[in-house]
Amino acid sequence: MDTLMEGLKIRFVKEQDLNGCYEIESASYTTEGATREKIKTRIRLFPGGFLVADFKGSLIGMINSASTNTEDLTNEELKDMIGHHNNGKNTVIFSLAVLPEFRGKGISKKLMEKFIEVSKKLKKKKILLLCKSDLIPYYQKFGFFDLGKSKSRHGGFKWHVMCLPLNAE
Repeated sequence: MDTLMEGLKIRFVKEQDLNGCYEIESASYTTEGATREKIKTRIRLFPGGFLVADFKGSLIGMINSASTNTEDLTNEELKDMIGHHNNGKNTVIFSLAVLPEFRGKGISKKLMEKFIEVSKKLKKKKILLLCKSDLIPYYQKFGFFDLGKSKSRHGGFKWHVMCLPLNAE
């Protein structure tokens, strides 16, 4: 693990990362995963809200988002970046994913910590996300609050709304 962390770099996404990001998304999600085109749009429109975990030149994880003034996470159009505004007051995480062979090694934690830091620098007021109930304790470790069940049925699943207040000025 020490070797992994030594060779790991959390950085902003680049256009040439598209294939690696799509590979991570496809390996991590089933029906709720983003298409290659959606990932391409997210990279193009909000690279400042899209981080990757780069291990010696290979992508092994990512976190991506949109920025918006809304707090309604049931709007599926946001996943297509409709309603995204770079200077929106909130950040909405779409995906936090790590390749299966690298899970359980602290990669997602590094991605989330850096993402929170970046969101604070962008002066966002809140980070919002939807997660399945089994992931609530994971996000609570970072300070997220469970706001209850969402009306979203994305991918046919039941989701919880999670919120991390950043107290941005």
